[in-house]
This record gives sequence, structure tokens and C-alpha cells, in this order.
Amino acid sequence: MRIVCIGGGPAGLYFALLMKKNHPEHHIRVVERNKPYDTFGWGVVFSDATMEAMKVWDETSAAEIQDAFNHWDDIEVLFKGTRQRTSGHGFVGIGRKKLLNILQKRCEDLGVELIFETDVDADTQYPDADLIIASDGLNSKIRHRYADIFEPDMIVRPNRYIWLGTNKLFDAFTFDFRKTDHGWFQAHIYKFDDKTSTFIIETTEEAYQAHGLDEMSQQDSISFCENLFSEVLEGAPLMTNARHLRGSAWLNFNRLICGKWSHYNGNSHVVLMGDAAHTAHFAIGSGTKLAIDDAIELTNQFNLHGHDKSNIPAALETYEEIRRVDVARIQNAARNAMEWFEVVGRRYADHFEPEQFMYSMLTRSQRISHENLRLRDKNWLQGYENWFAKKSGLPVESNSSTRHVPPMFTPYQLRGVTLANRIVMSPMAMYSATDGLINDFHMVHLGSRALGGAGLIFAEMTCVSPDARITPNCLGLWNEEQRDGWKRLVDFVHQNSDAKVAIQLGHAGRKGATKPAWEGIDQPVDAASGWPLISASAEPYLVNSQKPKPMTREDMDRVIADFVRATELAASTGADWLELHAAHGYLLSSFLSPLTNQREDEYGGSHANRARFPLEVFKAIRAVWPQDKPISVRLSCHDWAEGGNTPDDAAIFAQMFKDAGADLIDCSSGQVVKHEKPVYGRLFQTPFSDKIRNEIGIPTIAVGAISEADHANSVISAGRADLCAVARPHLADPAWVLHEAAKIGLTSVPWPKQYYSGKTQYETNLAREAAAAAALK
Repeated sequence: MRIVCIGGGPAGLYFALLMKKNHPEHHIRVVERNKPYDTFGWGVVFSDATMEAMKVWDETSAAEIQDAFNHWDDIEVLFKGTRQRTSGHGFVGIGRKKLLNILQKRCEDLGVELIFETDVDADTQYPDADLIIASDGLNSKIRHRYADIFEPDMIVRPNRYIWLGTNKLFDAFTFDFRKTDHGWFQAHIYKFDDKTSTFIIETTEEAYQAHGLDEMSQQDSISFCENLFSEVLEGAPLMTNARHLRGSAWLNFNRLICGKWSHYNGNSHVVLMGDAAHTAHFAIGSGTKLAIDDAIELTNQFNLHGHDKSNIPAALETYEEIRRVDVARIQNAARNAMEWFEVVGRRYADHFEPEQFMYSMLTRSQRISHENLRLRDKNWLQGYENWFAKKSGLPVESNSSTRHVPPMFTPYQLRGVTLANRIVMSPMAMYSATDGLINDFHMVHLGSRALGGAGLIFAEMTCVSPDARITPNCLGLWNEEQRDGWKRLVDFVHQNSDAKVAIQLGHAGRKGATKPAWEGIDQPVDAASGWPLISASAEPYLVNSQKPKPMTREDMDRVIADFVRATELAASTGADWLELHAAHGYLLSSFLSPLTNQREDEYGGSHANRARFPLEVFKAIRAVWPQDKPISVRLSCHDWAEGGNTPDDAAIFAQMFKDAGADLIDCSSGQVVKHEKPVYGRLFQTPFSDKIRNEIGIPTIAVGAISEADHANSVISAGRADLCAVARPHLADPAWVLHEAAKIGLTSVPWPKQYYSGKTQYETNLAREAAAAAALK
């Protein structure tokens, strides 16, 4: 094949040398606009895993890179007058110029033709090429030429950053956070050779403008940074190699992803690689890794399909299919880390103590979990767990080397209620009641989860009137007989476990009068079995759903009275906690979302108007619920549909409920409209909880795709939520909490005394399995 790599960065150079090494018959050219052995940039970072892959694919260049790189395991954080350090993280730093020079020399040795000082405007300049690698960076001219085919999605992020260097050497990947009168600045610092360290400084647009950095020269801007970070610099100057840039050289990061990565131009196959195809924020140091991995995978596909030009289409198709998955994973992690730094001041730095701030920063990408931190630095994590336990009110000796319980097993107090641990069994519809009554099924179902160790037990949404039900088989609380069934359940849980009981009150609204899920989810019951529906507006949930009646003031007064009566009945059961359901498209949610609220009166339009009726309900039930017991509010924090509520809207509503006396926000999302398009994934709803907890200043429950103790400990430790709600895992395993404790080696969590022999055997079996697995390694 005749191959042309347009752009001599890591992607183009590494692909050229790998292909030439694997198949010397190829004629390969790399065309670069810079001079020979000249490049810009300070240091780049990639992981130990990437270095190991490079050793497999080309031991010669890998050995030279390894001789030139700086390796470190430690991360150090300077914050609020403290220095904290943790180890075991495994980074590689190397000068960008040194890395490219090594790859250039290796290409020359293998017979790759390197062409410098040539600026390529179009792929058509090489009509004889079979394959053109567009590795010409973020501002790729090739990608721009075929924008309608490649479908680039470029988002300019709000933070400003400046990429500098210093001749002071740092022995750890160092983060320095400094507060000014106008906001926070942070420095990302790492050594990349024996003389120089990269020094990236980042801040918000607001702080950038307020300090006048937009009007400064580069030198004045550098002087500002030297003064701000003088403590960590210890007199060393900051240096720039961006004199070619106008102004102060502060940039915005551009996040790029393309809908398609390859195209046949009539003569040649063109494929995007590296920053031309995708970018990932420097917060996790993955740009060079992605470029190297692109080059490896495309080479691998030619090895598998064959190096003849007839195999190019198949190789490119599989390359994109495989790489798209890994790139999405890295970009998601980079996005999480990037967004953490974008809101670090108002969300974390202003409120967190140094210990929790450090944990939050280490886990910012959500790729590093609680137990992963234990593998990296057991002593540091144990110290943090002890700090968290002490903050939660547990007795912990100073400088104790004893492992205390991890965060999910610490107690949590809200008003006069103290939970034994931070795990909540989510409310999940069982559709198993008759006339709204708790029966033996509910006693066994909920009672077994209480015995299984959860700190707080929710039943399904409990409806405040017969016409408030989702299905004819939903639980209700509108009469004394139903109250008595609830009291029986509450008494059982209190007498036989440490769990507390929560009642979630709600009204189905336009999503009512439907069949149980296993008979057709959201499908309406027949007319004879149904009842008239009410909602904010006359918007049916499905095209075949009953059309609801828009609520009148008389309807509102009746519904408020129903909620008050249900709350009074709930209080008389001895339940510990009340939750108002204002999510998932049910009645109160239908007022909050602009997708379901089309009203033109004082209950529609603005946030305040849309929240008016839900707040009327909340204030009415708060007035009759015991003052020493909490009330939480469940919100859909994202409608996942165009024109619907976003996390920013949810934060506005959370503030309103907080001001009205809510104690906690239960942060769910979706189910407001049927055409929603949620983006699922591990802990995918946790960012909503994080935002509301740390920007609004109200406790939260995180819910959704939390399925391991590791997940819960990560969320709670980082301050992203105060409690974690676990749903489906509790359906699969009533003793989920107890089993998760055993899996992480926590044997101090008590089981019901009747089950103690099972506890011993379960823990012993886990220990045997772990020993057997270790022996096989």
C-alpha cells in the first residue's frame, strides 16, 4: 500500500513506524508542517498500561522512550494550607518534543519517508495514496473538508487554561489550588525530564475576566501566575513556548467527537486518527494515550485482515467499531474530570475539608473507585475511612491503625432520626396490593430487606387516594385499615432490625389507571376498571393513554387535603421518614416539567409558577408531619428530552424545596415523557446528586446503577451524596447489604442473631474463594 500520514504527531508517527515494521513493503510518508526534529509543547502523560502496550508493539522505540521518561506513583495536593500525598498511581511523563524525536528517528530507521515544513491543505494533494491518515490535530483541515461526512461535534468548554513550564522539578504529580478574591485557580504540575516540569494553570471564565487576564500580555499573565503560585514554585520562574500566540495565551479546551471516522474520496481511503478524531481533557492525561492506541488498533486490524489495499475498507470499519467504544469510555472519564475542575470552586473547594477534597479529586473521573484506591494506597485510604468515621460520630482513636467501617456503614442523622448505615432500599413498585392494603407479601418483601441490613426501607410509592394509584394493585394510605397494615410493618421492622421505615407519598396523575408492569407497562386498564385522571395539562402519557383533565383550583384543594390526610395517617404508624414523590411524570412532576405543563395561569410558565402547586402540597404535609422526623423530596433531575428539565432546572427546584423546609432531595431522573433518551451507565445519575448536594447545600440520596459496596463507598466518600439508594440488587438479594459487607472483608457488621451461623459460613466461603483465586495468579 501507499500510505500518507498527514500530521507528524504521536498518532501519525506511531502508526507509520508500526505499519512499516509489520510490512516493510508499504510505502509510507509522514508529512509534517514543522521543521525536522522541532515541535512545540511541554510534557505529555500516559499510563503504565500504555507503556506496556508500546513495549509489545515496538520494543525498540519503547526502550528508548522508557529511558527518557519520568515515572512517578505519587499524587500531592496543596489545598487550604495542607499538603496531602498518596501513592500507587503509576504515571509516565515525557517531553512532547523528546517523544516525537524518538518516534521520528525510529521511522527513519525503518524506512518511513518524513517530509517536513509542508502544510497540507487537502487529501487530494496525494491522489496516488491508497490510505491517508488524517492525524493533523484538533484543527484538522482534512476533517473540515469533509465535515458533512465526518460529522464533527465540537464543544468549547468554559474554563480557561494556560500551558506553561518551569525548571523546578517535582517528585509527584502535584495539584495546587489557590483561592483569589475572584475565584479559584488550580495548577496541574508534573516533571517530564531531568530539567523541566509542565505547569498548567486553569480557572473559570469569570475569574479570568475579573482579574483582567484577557487584557494582559503573555509576560504579565505569567507574572500573575508566578505570584499566585509562589509557594509551590519557591522562586522558580514560569516559562512559555507559545510566543506565537497572540494575547495572554489562555485557551479554552475543545471537546471533539466525530460521527464517522473514515471516507473514500474517489482515489484514497481517508481515516481520522488522534486529536483529528477525538479529544480528551488533560485532567486525566489521555490525549497521547488515545493517539497511541489508535495507531496500535489500526495496525492490528491490518494484521488481522491483511495488508493488501483491498482490505482497507474492512480494516477501517473494524478499527472504528473497536476504537469508538474505548474512546467513549475515556472521553466519559475525561468529561467527569473536566467538569470537576470546571466547578471545583463553588461545588467543592469552598465547602469541603481538605481530607474529603483530596478524595473527591482522586476519584473525579469515576474510573478510580474506593476499592481501587485501597489497591493503590491502602494506608492512605484507611486513614481517610477513619477520618470519615470520626466525622460521622463514631469513636476513633487519633492515629489509629485499626480499620474502622467504610463510609457506607457509618451512621447518618437527619433531624431526630439516625440511620445505622447509608444504604437505602429504593421504593420499587410491586403491584401486589388489594384496595391499597399491605398484605403478607409486603410484610415478607419489606421485612426481609430490613433483616438484610439496609439502613432505611422504602415501600413503593403509596397513593393518597383511590384515583391517585398507578394501577389497581398499588399501595394506598387513605383510611385507617391501610394505616393499621402499615403500623404492623413498621412495628415488625423496629422490633427485629436496626432499619428505619420511610413512606413515600405520591399521586400518579396522568400515569394512573394502568396495568401492572408484567401485563403491559404503562398500558391503560380497560374503561370499566379505570378512573378519571388529572394532571397539570391535558397531555396523555402514551398516544393510547387516557387524556387527563387539567387540574382546577378545586382539584388542587382536594389533592392537598388527600396528602395531608395520608401524612397524618403515616405519622400514626410510627414511620420514621416521609418522602414526597415529585418525580417520574406523576402528578407533582407533571407541574414541574415544561414538557407536561402547558398551563397559562399562575401554575405554568416560570420555575416559580411550575413549582407553585408541588410546594403547596409540601408545605401542607410538612405542617402536620412530626417536626423531629425528616421529609425528603424525590425529583426527576433530568427529563432526558429536548425542551425538558435539566440538572440546572432541578437545582432551582431543589432550592425552592429546601427553602420550604425539605430535609433532603432524592435525586432520580427521567420517566417524565415516553420519548426520553437517557444516557445510562454506572452511577449515571450520581452527578445530579453531586450538583444539588454541593451547590444548593442540601443532603441528597444518589440512586441508579449503584450495585456494589464499592460504588456506594465511592459516592459517599467523595461527598457526592449522603445516602445511596439501591433498587434492583435488593430484589435479587434481600441481604444485599450484609453480603456486600462480607465481600469487602468487613466482618463487624452484625447479622440478625437467628442467622449468625450463616454469617460465619458465608464469610468463610468468601475467604476460601479469595485464597483459591490468589493461588491461581
